[in-house]
Amino acid sequence: MIAGERCTRACGFCAVSTAKPFALEVDEPARVAEAIRRMKLKHVVITAVARDDLSDGGATHFAETIRAIRDLDPEIVIEVLTPDFNGKETSLRSVLEAQPDIFNHNLETVERLTPIVRSRAKYRLSLDVLRSAKKLDPDVVTKSGIMLGLGETETELFQAFDDLREARVQVLTLGQYLRPTPDHLPVIEYIRPDLFDLYKKVAERKGFEYVASGPLVRSSYHAADYKPKRR
Repeated sequence: MIAGERCTRACGFCAVSTAKPFALEVDEPARVAEAIRRMKLKHVVITAVARDDLSDGGATHFAETIRAIRDLDPEIVIEVLTPDFNGKETSLRSVLEAQPDIFNHNLETVERLTPIVRSRAKYRLSLDVLRSAKKLDPDVVTKSGIMLGLGETETELFQAFDDLREARVQVLTLGQYLRPTPDHLPVIEYIRPDLFDLYKKVAERKGFEYVASGPLVRSSYHAADYKPKRR
């Protein structure tokens, strides 16, 4: 996770601290690349807190981190998990021009629950971000994730699948929402493992190239299991 430990948003599911962020550390991209070199990683997932205090939402910092990793080893698969950048196309373009292999932005939940679950983020805006990413860079793999157990209905979930496919999203993760603290949103339902298996099959039938679905699945769960075609 880059861009600090303080987030400008306060989503009901997330345990990251909400506070005024510190200034970006200009050497962080190089330090991330060096850490990757030392750990001998072949597939990396770069994410960040929301930085609404910055004019570009932190997009340039993402791009610089991607480039630092590319300079280190062009064979490393780079996946980014970004905020919505408040829908600014210039920010999105900045990230994609650095050419990550996988662009991930999580939908998190169904449309009805979005105002409760997510801070400032909007369901349709997230779909627009994913759609725009594919338009700006047709070669990038687009990915998204949904948490289950927040009170969504099956009909709503399947509609979210359709909405993501309409936005040309290729990879999907489905996992159980777990409450970080008593101050966060409660778990409404624990989804049975067999239902996760069913939802995986439904998503695959709807056209997703790869689906990871299970109680412990998260956005970066076994991320390297999906092998994108290299540019």
